[in-house]
Amino acid sequence: YFVPPYYDSLIGKLIAYGDTRAQAIARMHIALSETVIEGIKTNLPLHRELLRDAAFLRGGTSIHYLEERLAKLTRAE
Repeated sequence: YFVPPYYDSLIGKLIAYGDTRAQAIARMHIALSETVIEGIKTNLPLHRELLRDAAFLRGGTSIHYLEERLAKLTRAE
């Protein structure tokens, strides 16, 4: 599939489910590791990073989790 230069920023969704949260996370980890999108910049690396974050894996994060995590990742660069 060719993504035109004036594409909608939402070109797809990747959804994983499971009987438990841990199973859904494991399935998403596999799906993200197998997903390849070439030719455009995506947020796949961010989602892969989030699935390695201990706070996310524990659960119970606040609605500010992503904002705070992005700030930490930006400072680390």
